[in-house]
Amino acid sequence: MAQELKPALTTGASSTARALWYVAPRECALNEVALPERTPGDCLVRTLWSGVSRGTERLVFEGRVPPSEHLRMRAPFQDGDFPFPVKYGYCAVGRVEAGPAGLVGETVFCLHPHQDRFVVPPASLTIVPGTVPARRAVLAANMETALNAHWDAGSGPGDRIVVVGGGVLGLLVAWLAARLPGAEVTLVDIDPGRATLAARLGCGFAQPADAPGDADLVFHASASAQGLATAIGAAGFEARIVELSWYGEGMVPAPLGGAFHAKRLQLVSSQVGQVAPSRRPRWDYARRARAAMALLANEELDALITEEIAFSDAPARLPGILSAGWPGLTAALRY
Repeated sequence: MAQELKPALTTGASSTARALWYVAPRECALNEVALPERTPGDCLVRTLWSGVSRGTERLVFEGRVPPSEHLRMRAPFQDGDFPFPVKYGYCAVGRVEAGPAGLVGETVFCLHPHQDRFVVPPASLTIVPGTVPARRAVLAANMETALNAHWDAGSGPGDRIVVVGGGVLGLLVAWLAARLPGAEVTLVDIDPGRATLAARLGCGFAQPADAPGDADLVFHASASAQGLATAIGAAGFEARIVELSWYGEGMVPAPLGGAFHAKRLQLVSSQVGQVAPSRRPRWDYARRARAAMALLANEELDALITEEIAFSDAPARLPGILSAGWPGLTAALRY
């Protein structure tokens, strides 16, 4: 039997929507797209906010997704193919306007490109609890990555933890680490302005030249060769270095000489596309997504959203936001 469908909350719904497309290197546009026909059980979602995942979307924006990764890098509900034109993004928060009884009116998160309305199956949605504002919920994908990274790392109470790279992902990793009982957590970044934010999130701060050594665990999230060298240098004997950066095209030099072997260091990757092996027998993607969403019920995390722009202004504003020198953290598109 088909699920009961409630009528849309608004009238005049059309079969089209507006979506952000990356159309050429460092060029994007808002294009009209056709909405798929909503079958019984599907949800029509009107977007409230979407977050720009600056690290990944900058690589997409600049056309630097390697051909070998074109299939693996496809986002859910992506249209087009790399390098261009492509409709990309995965941090959308909206309200269900039509769909199964019990979901209409709910605020939800979806791994969907930047688009003002979209149709998806309910299984692709994570309900945003009342404790998490819709604007802050755009951080859910980054929080899920940070949570998975700690599972890959095996971090625990009392650990001396260094996080190199004070972008959104690094800050969320540091924030989670600072909540481990007895953990000593230091954020390392080239920008001294990150010190205030680090203190607000409950951890210490150092610039690379003053990075602490002898760490039990190091996370690297700066997406730079210099940051990776700092991370390796901060690791103590038989410590684990968890690489969170994704570099796109090109080779990345790593200082594997010196004391790297004598200290018996581990350099491991962490990537959110798979649930960490330590949790995989019991956790699926939906459970991990719900856990990450619940972790956002802390108002201090609003500090990670440093720019808010109207969706209609995105083509004009995104080139600056995705430039190498942009000083902000997360940009939230307001619909």
